[in-house]
Amino acid sequence: MFSGPIRKPLNALALLIATGFGSGLSPIAPGTVGSLVAVVLYYLSPLDAGSLWHLDDPDLLVFLLLIAGSFFVGIWACGVISSPSDPDPRRIVWDEFVGMWVTCLLLPKDAFFLAMAFVAFRIFDVVKPFPIRRLERLPGGLGIMADDLLAGVYGAALCNLLHFRFFLGN
Repeated sequence: MFSGPIRKPLNALALLIATGFGSGLSPIAPGTVGSLVAVVLYYLSPLDAGSLWHLDDPDLLVFLLLIAGSFFVGIWACGVISSPSDPDPRRIVWDEFVGMWVTCLLLPKDAFFLAMAFVAFRIFDVVKPFPIRRLERLPGGLGIMADDLLAGVYGAALCNLLHFRFFLGN
């Protein structure tokens, strides 16, 4: 991994990120706990992931940049924490953070829609419909992050479809 004097601080930083600030250390359902922490952090943040009617909202751009940056940082951090003998440890939940945030895209920032996003993301993350499971086979941190990113895309598509059909449509 790292060598020299920066090894320990960078490994500690990777562990802090990969475990979702420690939420992945939960002895019970660390992925669910990590997803819950992620959605609560989003809810408490000043960002609002916009709506279909406000795609030019600066918050949406900032949120998309946060997701993209978090995805690439997650590839690094999860790659540092994983190993060939344990390619996706239960304690790694940064992928759930990113997937959960993707699921929240374009949804109203209120408790009902965020709860719907949480449930949708967890279902897609656990069931892993095609081709999500295949993405897990990608090497290192990329495989850890990519499957949850796609689960988040599926969750966002479903939640936005339901939002549009039942809450905005006629």
